Amino acid sequence: MRAVVQRTTSASVTVDGAVVGATEGPGLLVYLGITHDDGAADVAWMARKVWELRILREERSAAEAGAPVLVVSQFTLYGDARKGRRPGWSAAAPGPVSEPLYEAFCTELERLGAVVARGIFGADMAVAAVNDGPITLILDSPR
Repeated sequence: MRAVVQRTTSASVTVDGAVVGATEGPGLLVYLGITHDDGAADVAWMARKVWELRILREERSAAEAGAPVLVVSQFTLYGDARKGRRPGWSAAAPGPVSEPLYEAFCTELERLGAVVARGIFGADMAVAAVNDGPITLILDSPR
């Protein structure tokens, strides 16, 4: 599992002209990619890591600050562009594998105490964010 985590002052996802998920105030925008062998242990590890990551102002975590989290599915995080000019997507898990893990990740964040906004899995989304810092981290689950 791979996540790109950005510290934001606001973030939103729009699908077909309608905002489907948004955060206001200090928070996190998480792009989440899932690969073939990800499972429940990766979900639990990544959710806790994101929730407790001390990247908000004054070295606080979203958990400490009660900051909202916007989660957007992003299969392109597993794109491979090392050869040629066209990326390959074979490392990204297909929708029937990745959608339940995406939902499980969001649910686990909520279980930990997060207010979670979501994009729509598989939709053509327009993501807007005001990056704060900017701070952007790439996290990979340990396996």
